[in-house]
Amino acid sequence: MKAFDENHTEMSLPELAERTGLEKSAVQRLANTLHLEGMLEKDPHTRRFRPSHAFLNFAYSYLWSDPLIPVAMPKLIDLSQELGETINLAEMSGDHIIYVSRLPCKRTYFAATVIGRRLPVLSTSSGRAMLGTHPDEVRQQAVADWTLRRLTPSTTLDREEIARSVEKARIDGFAISRNQMILNEIGVAAPICGPSGVAYAAIQCSVSSFQWSEDEIQKKIVPLLLDTANAMGPALRH
Repeated sequence: MKAFDENHTEMSLPELAERTGLEKSAVQRLANTLHLEGMLEKDPHTRRFRPSHAFLNFAYSYLWSDPLIPVAMPKLIDLSQELGETINLAEMSGDHIIYVSRLPCKRTYFAATVIGRRLPVLSTSSGRAMLGTHPDEVRQQAVADWTLRRLTPSTTLDREEIARSVEKARIDGFAISRNQMILNEIGVAAPICGPSGVAYAAIQCSVSSFQWSEDEIQKKIVPLLLDTANAMGPALRH
C-alpha cells in the first residue's frame, strides 16, 4: 500500500514487485488479498492495481482522531481569508513533514491542495520551524542525517546552510524558505508548540515572490502566523 504515491498511481504486479523489492509471488498474493479486502482496485482489462476509497477512509479516521485539527480549522480559515494566500497545517512525520490540512488560494495548483503530501523536514519552512524548537542534539543529528531531496534547481542540499536556517528559525521563532519546493515560491511557517516548548506541528503560508517582498512578509504575514500558532498551542496540552 505504501508503494503508491503521486508518481505511482497505478501499477502492474511486476511494477509492484520492482518497487517493493518483494518476490513476485508474494506481491501477487498480497495484492489480490488487498483487492478482495477492498483496499486496492484492479482494472479488469489491464489488471493493474490502484488505491481504493479505503485510503480515504483511513484519512477520514485520522483527521477525526487528531485533536489539533478541529481546533486549528476555524483559525486556519480566518487566516486564509485575511491573507488571501495558501495556508497549510503541517505535522512532523519522521524526517518528513506531512500536510494534514490545506486551504488553497486562487493561484494554487492541484498538487498543493491534496492532504497527505510528504516533504523533507530540512527543505521546508514548516520543517525548519518545528525543528528549531527541538533540543540541540536533536537538531544537530537531524541536519546531519535526515533526508534531502532536490525538488527544484534551487533546493538547498548544503547541510551547513540548512543548519544556519534551522538556527535562525530557533532564534526568530519562525522560518522562511525560498524556491525549495516550487520556483518563485516563498514559504513562511510558525511552529505550534506544546507545553514543553517543542513543536510537532506548524502553520505554513505559501506566497509568490513576484507579489510579496521580504518586508511585506515580515510585517503582514509573520505576526498573523505567530498569533495563530500561539492560539493553537493549548490544544496540544491534551
